[in-house]
Amino acid sequence: MQPVHVIGGGLAGSEAAWQLARRGIPVVLHEMRPVKGTAAHKTEDLAELVCSNSFRSDDADHNAVGLLHDELRRSGSLIMSCADDHQVPAGGALAVDRDGFAAAVSATLAAHPLITIEREEITTLPPEDWDSVIIATGPLTSPALSEAVLQATGEDALAFFDAIAPIIHFDSIDFDTAWFQSRYDKVGPGGTGKDYINCPMDKAQYDAFIDALIEGPKADFKEWETNTPYFDGCLPIEVMAERGRETLRHGPMKPMGLTNAHKPDEKPYAVVQLRQDNALGTLYNMVGFQTKLKHGAQLEIFRMIPGLEDAVFARLGGLHRNTFLNSPKLLDGTLRLKARPALRFAGQITGCEGYVESASIGCLTGLFAASERLGHTLPPPPPTSAMGALLGHITGGHILRDEPGPGSFQPMNVNFGLFPPIETPKADAEGRRYKGKEKSKAKKAALTRRGRADFAEWMTAHVPPATAD
Repeated sequence: MQPVHVIGGGLAGSEAAWQLARRGIPVVLHEMRPVKGTAAHKTEDLAELVCSNSFRSDDADHNAVGLLHDELRRSGSLIMSCADDHQVPAGGALAVDRDGFAAAVSATLAAHPLITIEREEITTLPPEDWDSVIIATGPLTSPALSEAVLQATGEDALAFFDAIAPIIHFDSIDFDTAWFQSRYDKVGPGGTGKDYINCPMDKAQYDAFIDALIEGPKADFKEWETNTPYFDGCLPIEVMAERGRETLRHGPMKPMGLTNAHKPDEKPYAVVQLRQDNALGTLYNMVGFQTKLKHGAQLEIFRMIPGLEDAVFARLGGLHRNTFLNSPKLLDGTLRLKARPALRFAGQITGCEGYVESASIGCLTGLFAASERLGHTLPPPPPTSAMGALLGHITGGHILRDEPGPGSFQPMNVNFGLFPPIETPKADAEGRRYKGKEKSKAKKAALTRRGRADFAEWMTAHVPPATAD
């Protein structure tokens, strides 16, 4: 059997290779690191996490990304298995020790007898005798390959900026000021209800901090980057501050659900949260504090935060450019390039955003390619499932417009707005009518129940079983 070639060893490429090999399909996984590095990666591990260490909510009953976690686990996902094995406390979220996670993915793929890992940069479109290829090169696709794809499609790629949050050494945090607590004391997977470090601010401290963020020197854009927008789900902290002085108090610095352990009768005006970043608990990242501030300014401004006056940074924040395709126009319903169906695309380059979303699209491309190799046609997952809803956005989630350009297609995290509507239950099993927030919670529960049932039926009826774990 001819191998399927997977280009890119990030979350999507690693998951695609795993799904293929599980079904007895040989895979050649091409990863350019360490032969050629990127501006954001620090290691040569596969599936290295370059931004947050959080896979976000693990609530499969009331959250769209939690439902995506559930579907990946049902699919035998390597990414989710390694995330579960290397989780660190994070309240209701699934967060991981980034180094342990990437090392586990790398070791598992390297050990599989049907997977060959080639460390090389692919700079052109694959040769014609590669009859099945998955391009999963992610947001940091090399310029040479990007140009080759654009020439093949005749399209302009789209781009936006992702920002990276700083990471702090735990032993440099002042716990005479900071305290441990999850918002609303929520206990998540592997957590205790005290999974975040909280640094409080009063109004004067908050106002001075906002002024410093707005006035601080920012990283300069190259001339070719000046018209590139930000991804709204990953805005730099200073950009949020510029949108209004109270924006951060209603975003990553909101004080709700938190009580200062040192001054329980004094309500903080704002709170900065830190989340555990590695299994040892020696590193913590600043939640929501992605930034394009220059490094010197970061040291000065972030040390204004009470409890972080003497903070030692293991990594400062940064900014990187993310490229994606006009997928609704260029890709078919199984993520094949219409102009050359032997090529599939997976991960963030397709216009999904987020670790779990990238892994899920990698999972789907692996399943689609495996089914083809085995002589079957795999229909897309139902649109009522999280994977199906995300795939529907990528392959058709835009509004057709008369003017040239990509229409409304933009990168997207999975969310319930992508799902087909459902009738909201009006009362619980005892006949008590839902009120207020109960209505929203009941609707989300109905969406996830429908999604889980439909996804399970699709897996049983259509997905080829694993034979070579």
